[in-house]
Amino acid sequence: MALYSEKVMDHFRNPRNVGVIEDADGVGEVGNAKCGDIMKIYLKIGGGVITDVKFETFGCGSAIASSSMATEMIKGKPLADALTLTNKAVTEALDGLPAHKLHCSVLAEEAIKAAVKDYYDRNGIEYDPSQFPDCGSCAHCCV
Repeated sequence: MALYSEKVMDHFRNPRNVGVIEDADGVGEVGNAKCGDIMKIYLKIGGGVITDVKFETFGCGSAIASSSMATEMIKGKPLADALTLTNKAVTEALDGLPAHKLHCSVLAEEAIKAAVKDYYDRNGIEYDPSQFPDCGSCAHCCV
């Protein structure tokens, strides 16, 4: 059995939504000090819907595939849907990741949430802070 699924390999070799949105409405950047992966997500919002999403990822193939899949999963969706995206959903959509690479899907979830939070902050939109955990203090970043 291969270490990576065909979907992981496809999203690594042919990532979707790569790039920068210069006039993004929300930007989220997260990283994992242990492995060195860094993800940056750019959102364009219209009427409460993610009309465009781009990413830049410095990291391994799993990090790139997770970023690519996560952007595909939220594009065209309401912001509320983006906030419910979990790393588990990203992993399942990729037909799995090796256990030692699951942190990549966690970073994708966190980068999206950070971008949504940035959008809320920029626009003075109230939110529940518990929806946006402090990435710098979470267990997987501090190991």
